[in-house]
Amino acid sequence: MAEFSKKMIRQSHHPESSRRITGEITISAAKYSKIQKEIKNIASLEKKIVSCLGEEITEILEVIIGGAMALEASDIHIEPLEEKARIRSRIDGILQDILFIEKKIYETLLSRIKLLSGIKFNISDRPQDGRFSIIVEAKDKKDEEAIEIRSSTLPAEHGEAIVLRILNPKNLIDMESLGLRQDLFEIFKRQIQKPNGMIIVTGPTGSGKTTTLYSFLKKLQKPEIKIITIEDPIEYHLEGVSQTQVAPEKGYDFASGLKSIMRQDPDVVLVGEIRDLETANIALQAALTGHLVFTTLHTNDAAGTIVRIQALGEKPANIAPAVSLTVAQRLVRKICEKCTKLEKPSDEDLKKMKKELNSLKIRFPKITPATKIPKAVGCKECNSTGYRGRMGIFEALLIDDEMEKFILTSPSIAAFREKAVKKGMITMKQDGLIKVLGGVTTIEEVNRVAGE
Repeated sequence: MAEFSKKMIRQSHHPESSRRITGEITISAAKYSKIQKEIKNIASLEKKIVSCLGEEITEILEVIIGGAMALEASDIHIEPLEEKARIRSRIDGILQDILFIEKKIYETLLSRIKLLSGIKFNISDRPQDGRFSIIVEAKDKKDEEAIEIRSSTLPAEHGEAIVLRILNPKNLIDMESLGLRQDLFEIFKRQIQKPNGMIIVTGPTGSGKTTTLYSFLKKLQKPEIKIITIEDPIEYHLEGVSQTQVAPEKGYDFASGLKSIMRQDPDVVLVGEIRDLETANIALQAALTGHLVFTTLHTNDAAGTIVRIQALGEKPANIAPAVSLTVAQRLVRKICEKCTKLEKPSDEDLKKMKKELNSLKIRFPKITPATKIPKAVGCKECNSTGYRGRMGIFEALLIDDEMEKFILTSPSIAAFREKAVKKGMITMKQDGLIKVLGGVTTIEEVNRVAGE
C-alpha cells in the first residue's frame, strides 16, 4: 500500500515562488512499473480498478491516477450521477468512459482528493482548486519522478464534479519533437535566437501552447541567459529558470509581476497570457527595449493576434515594431501505427487537398493518382479509436517590414489573413493536410480540428 503523507510546502506569492498546503502520494518504483505493464488500454484499466474496489481508498486513487498516466491521459473526470458516479479520462484530447462506481466510493474519493489537495471539506456549494503530487520512488533520490496533479471541484446536481489534470514532466519536449515542418522549424529557431522582440502563440485551452513555449525556453537555456517566467499557474518546472506564479488575491497579477520582473534584468521573459491592456503594454515595451518576450493570447488564428491586442486598447504604433512572430496551433491525433491502413482518398477529398495545397511553394509529398493516405481502423492498442498520441499543426506569421507597415493601417482580421497568405503563410489546415500526405494523421482528424 502506498505511503500517504500530508505536509506543508512552504510557498509565497513573491515572484520566485508561491505558498499553499499540498499533499503527496508516494508510489514505489516497482508498483508503478507493475501498473504501467498491466494497463495497456481502457479495458485493462477498468478491470484493474474493479479488482481493487474493496481496497482502501488510497489504493483505488493510486490505480485511477497511475492507470491514467499509463494511458497518457491529460485529465481524469469523476462525475456524480443520481445513483452512481462516472469516471472518464481525456486521452489524446478525447474524453473516454472508464467505468461507473458506487456513490459511496465516489464520496470517499472526493474526501481523499480534497485532503490531498489542501481544499476545504465543508464547502460544497462553490468551486475549489487545489493540487497534490505523485512521487514515484527510485533507488537514487535524484531519479525520483514528481508528477503534479491539479484538482478542481465544481458543484453539480448530484454532488461535486472532480477534474484532476495530470502535469507529467515527460510531456515537456524539445522543439525537434513538436512535429514542425523543416521550413517552420528553421523560422522558429531563427526567431528565438533574436535578442529582442515578441513571439505570441495562440490557440484554445489544451492546444499545446505551453508545450511549445517551454520547448523554446529549453532551446535557449544556458548559464549566460537569464530567463524569468510569470504564469497562472506554473505548470512545469524548468531547472535554471526563475518561475513565478500570479496571486491576484495578493495584488500580484501579470501586470504587477511583469513590472517586478523587468527590474530583475532578464534576457528572456515568458508571460503566461496577455489578458489586459496594462500587461500588453508592459510586454510590448519590454520587447522594444532589448528583451525577448514569449507569451500566449486567446485568438483563433495567427492573423487575429494583432487585431486582438488592438482590441485590448493598444496602439498599432506600439504593436508593429515589437511583435516579430505570431503562431497559431491545434493538436491533431496521430494515426495508430498498429492498425492503420493506407487507402486512396475519395475524389472529393482529392479535389479539396489539391485546391488547398497546389499553390504552396514548399517541399511536401506531391499528390498523384497513386497517392494513398492513412485511414483510422482501431485496435486494443488505441482503445479502438484508430489514433494514438498527438502532434501540433501550426500556422506562423512573420512580421517583416511590409507587415509592420500594414499593421499601422489597422486592418481587419480578414484583410490581415489575406495579406499573410499572399506573403506565403501556410495555414493550420494546409499544415494538417501535409501531415496527412506524410502518413501521420487522417483527413478526418484534420477536418475535425481545423474545420472543413
